[in-house]
Amino acid sequence: MQLLATGPKTVGELAEHFTATRPAISQHLAVLAGAGLVTARKDGRHRHYSVVPAGIAQLRAEIDRFWSTELELLVADATRRATTHPEEHYS
Repeated sequence: MQLLATGPKTVGELAEHFTATRPAISQHLAVLAGAGLVTARKDGRHRHYSVVPAGIAQLRAEIDRFWSTELELLVADATRRATTHPEEHYS
């Protein structure tokens, strides 16, 4: 994703940065495309992959929502424990 953030890249261009095979890179890109995070534009024999900004924004919103909920639950649990077991100390 970081490589694609700098602009469209082919599987070959991406593969230069990894020890994984080109087919493995293609499989990863297919998963990212299925998740709506990247898109491919065919140009002759090559596909140029690009980041989908709306997909990244949606993923970020989901992650933010998840962590907000998890943190709220953690605070609620800590508060509940502190009020029901004040003799316990947390570090």
